[in-house]
Amino acid sequence: MNDMSEHSSVYHAFQFCAERFGDNAFLRAPAANTALCSAEGISYTYGETSARVNELIPNYAARGLRKGERVALVFDSRLEVYLHLLALNALGVSIVPLHSLGTNEDLYYMIEHSNCRLAVVAEEHRTRLESLLADLDDCNVVGESDLEGSSGPHPRVPTDPATEAALVYTSGTTGKPKGCMLSNEYFLALGIWYNNLGGICSMDASDRLLTPLPPNHMNALCTSFTAMMLCGGCVVQVDRFHPNTWWQSVREEKATIIHCLGVMIAILLTLPEDKADDFSDQIKFCFGPGPDPRHQAIFEKRFGFPLIDAWAMSETGAGGLTIAHEEPRHVGERCIGKPAESTEYRIVDEKGVDVAAGESGELLVRAKGDKPRRNFFSGYYKDVAATEEGWQGGWWHTGDVVREGPDGSLFFVDRRKNVIRRSGENIAAVEIEAALLQSPQVNNCAVCAVPDEIRGDEVFAFVIPNDSAADAGEIFRHCVEHLTYFKTPGYIAFVDTLPLTASQKVSRGEVKKMAAERVANNDCVDLRKLKKR
Repeated sequence: MNDMSEHSSVYHAFQFCAERFGDNAFLRAPAANTALCSAEGISYTYGETSARVNELIPNYAARGLRKGERVALVFDSRLEVYLHLLALNALGVSIVPLHSLGTNEDLYYMIEHSNCRLAVVAEEHRTRLESLLADLDDCNVVGESDLEGSSGPHPRVPTDPATEAALVYTSGTTGKPKGCMLSNEYFLALGIWYNNLGGICSMDASDRLLTPLPPNHMNALCTSFTAMMLCGGCVVQVDRFHPNTWWQSVREEKATIIHCLGVMIAILLTLPEDKADDFSDQIKFCFGPGPDPRHQAIFEKRFGFPLIDAWAMSETGAGGLTIAHEEPRHVGERCIGKPAESTEYRIVDEKGVDVAAGESGELLVRAKGDKPRRNFFSGYYKDVAATEEGWQGGWWHTGDVVREGPDGSLFFVDRRKNVIRRSGENIAAVEIEAALLQSPQVNNCAVCAVPDEIRGDEVFAFVIPNDSAADAGEIFRHCVEHLTYFKTPGYIAFVDTLPLTASQKVSRGEVKKMAAERVANNDCVDLRKLKKR
């Protein structure tokens, strides 16, 4: 399937696929991840999914939901997210997928901000959500058991590709999360893009895609789910990343494609080597954006399949993403591939001027043709100003710094907000974090810039130590062995935890505030005098 013009919605496309692939496995949750609801795991074929979805639709319709309204789903990484997405999509109702790991403040904010009519929750979260949302008169909390037992015809609600299918909140690393409005077109375009990659990333109805990524983000919700749906494959959704049982799950579930994040790759490489590590006869590829470049070749050699780097944002969807799925992939160089033929791009300096060939700058993207926002998100909910600021000059400003190689491949440098400008040198925070994580004394870390009267910025590192004997000087000397001198931390502070967003990413805004306070209060180890050529 490579043309989405025939499909008006995700539900419409699913019904087409259910008729075509009825007996194929579609949704699977392994037994190890379903203790609260099943001792044997949960599986749905396309036909069984269709039956379950068509039971849910009249239940929702009976509650008076109208096209354009929203329902919050608090199912974490359970398969119910996908079932309820399809049922609500049939009515033109958008979902707001949330995770119970979010703080009460974040969950309340997102449900209130999104104007949800209902919050449908797993039974184990019901008491918490009922208490949390007690003062929201316009949003009722409904347990999954309240939506059982109905079937029959449901109203035909005309939907179209532009209708919102989901409101997904960004991580909020520098402030309050923003709600990205994602249309039916956005979902289908991502699935079709993935299906059409071919080559290393080819997929078909025999594939089983295993992902530990939660469906409150676009990777699982819009990319892997929709891609498998359109090709007749199966989504194997695990509740979270379990390093010690990861490869066991991969084997037992007969996964042929896996999704990861860079940090997961680093953790897997710390596990003891095993003679059964070679998965070359089982796995086609791993879609793993953002790996430490030093890990990519080692991972591929040890486990026997390609680790594919890529770049995307919730905002760009299929309109502006890139993927390094064709040779030369420039393994170990943070190569994110070439933009699709349908994408225009520029690399600009801080004044918006195109940089010279090979120089680093911010990546700007848009769709080719007379619809530059085609297949991008529809905008930030209740924040037209931020949406238009992002689209300044008719290009989406990604905030990410890249450089272009001689063959047209793009190489990721860092988030522009995470670039530390020290004595005229641009330093990527992620590079320093990767070096710190190689130290046996470091369990986790976060790096940011702090103001320096002489050098403009200085490097500040928060470190969660592996034990109480961790020594800042030893950690600094480790960095000297792996980094150019000016990139080494000028300050190190030990902490027990790092501030996280609702999506469990490090809150960069909070980290910067904490670092400034630590320097002002002399509550850190000052290592600046040790930074020498």
